[in-house]
Amino acid sequence: MSKIVAGSAIRGAKKIVSEAEEMLKKAIEEKGESQKVEFPDTAFCFPMANALLGVEIKTLKDVWISLNEAKSLLHDEPTDALWLPYLGDALDSGIAALLGEEIITGIRYLYGQEPQPDCEGFFSDTILRKLGIQLVDGRMPGFAAILGSAPDNKIAVEIIRELQKRNILIFVGSSSNGRSIIDQLKEENIEMGWDTYIVPYGRDTISAIYPLNWAIRGALTFGGIKPGKAKEALLYCKDRVFAFGLALGPLDDIKYATGAGAINMGFPVIADTDIPQILPTGICTYEHLVKELDHNKIVSRSVEVRGVKVKLSKIPIPVPFAAAFEGERVRKEQTYVEFGSKYSTSFEYLRARNMDEVQDGKIELIGPDIDQIKPEKLPFAMPLGILVEVAGRKMQKDFESILERQIHHYINFAMGVFHMGQRNINWIRISKDAFNSGFRLRHIGEILHAKFLEDYPSLVDKVQVTIYTDENEVNRVLKEAVVAFEERDMRTAGMKDEEVDTFYSCTLCQSYAPNHVCVITPEKLGLCGAYSWLDGKANYEINPKGMNQPIPKGECIDPIKGEWRGVNEFVYMKSNKTIERFCNYSIMEAPTTSCGCFESILAVLPECNGFMMVSREYTG
Repeated sequence: MSKIVAGSAIRGAKKIVSEAEEMLKKAIEEKGESQKVEFPDTAFCFPMANALLGVEIKTLKDVWISLNEAKSLLHDEPTDALWLPYLGDALDSGIAALLGEEIITGIRYLYGQEPQPDCEGFFSDTILRKLGIQLVDGRMPGFAAILGSAPDNKIAVEIIRELQKRNILIFVGSSSNGRSIIDQLKEENIEMGWDTYIVPYGRDTISAIYPLNWAIRGALTFGGIKPGKAKEALLYCKDRVFAFGLALGPLDDIKYATGAGAINMGFPVIADTDIPQILPTGICTYEHLVKELDHNKIVSRSVEVRGVKVKLSKIPIPVPFAAAFEGERVRKEQTYVEFGSKYSTSFEYLRARNMDEVQDGKIELIGPDIDQIKPEKLPFAMPLGILVEVAGRKMQKDFESILERQIHHYINFAMGVFHMGQRNINWIRISKDAFNSGFRLRHIGEILHAKFLEDYPSLVDKVQVTIYTDENEVNRVLKEAVVAFEERDMRTAGMKDEEVDTFYSCTLCQSYAPNHVCVITPEKLGLCGAYSWLDGKANYEINPKGMNQPIPKGECIDPIKGEWRGVNEFVYMKSNKTIERFCNYSIMEAPTTSCGCFESILAVLPECNGFMMVSREYTG
């Protein structure tokens, strides 16, 4: 490690811890040691201290435990007079910096100084759980914490768009030369928030503790790491949380100290300035501190250094396309044209056909396109019907609804295009910006053709899309679609666990919760609510070695509690031999395993011989 880097990190940590101590003494003097101090909506008190030290900080008096530990980790700067190893000292200072930053932000919350204007501040446990399924299924392969500001607004936007194209969650904040990337993005009217994967945390470097706190809670929530198991928590972050820091602009001592804390967690830092590099592997998977002066390459270099696995979809449409745009909102004043909701008739319908009935790549528009209408005012409404016809040797009628549900996601992936709902209760908006970029209805067909072939290669060999805007044709095809919807509902509503010989597993969350196994049955979804028995069946056809595996039920041990010998054997092996029994219908005896993505809690009420279910966020 460079002596310059080590010295800066040690100085920065001392400044942070000193500020934390001053704030703590002042708060105790004004409010007393028994004053409650907390971050909002978290079960982990001060998460960094909870994970690394095993303490629950609930009052100002408790804060001394974390502060004293931070002070014990501070060291003198390396000198030229006597050479001594300083890597460990610099890393210790990084941990001290994180503990100090957590104390500072916690006391700021006590005084109502956080969150900062237009910023999220502390990220709640609820958000962590809501994004859990995206973190584990690959839609969100990693996250970047940006500190500082780009040389100009254009470069700031380009960096953000490159990260979004890779579906990387982006935390933006801190400042360089008195300017924050948050304000650069605001000036360019970039929509920020959890829905767009661009989350502002704060305009100073101290608030960079929020993304790091969020990461360490992944170890506690999904990984089942016990508080105080510092080594296990840090290794979990390194191996399973694919994060990196992106430092824009000059680095000061505070940023070096915060960066040293991130490196302890296995998160490398990539800077756009000429800094000393730390290239050997060790704490991080690959390099630790890297410079990349070319802003056109800095995102790809960051992804490479952290080892984030990304998949870019190249679809011939005139707007950016990625899952990161799925939560984007197109407001009324931004809208050029809309379909469905209360404004017009609209539907989307996918059906399986024989191989000779589908012409792969055929996209047909029946009726006028959006640029052929001369509206009196904007936005205006049009009728719309989207008919997707797929063919494949392994395609089954049962899979139609599964594929059809993906239309919602795929259309939303296009920047400037908004989709809500499904079947004949959908709502689509195309923004003025997307229209001016050249987006037309045919491009919806291009998206659906490309994504169904990309995501379901084992099921789908051919895709053709017909888009209707002629009202008579929309109504004609809608009648056929409604009949198909009703038939599907009748077919799936009557399925019972007793009627099938095979259940399906889901081990998707094992990337975060290694011993967790879901058993999906016709009558019970996976724990997260995102996967049904038909989803498991379809996914097994797509990838026989994937997360969804068939579970032969075998001998029925107890039909009341829902226990089968074959299920027990499967769960035992797939839970790394930690779960010996599983009862599908029992809350009291051998219930399902769990990870951090569940949303509600079931409690026994002996007084009424019943149960009570509450949202996980319920605090009493």
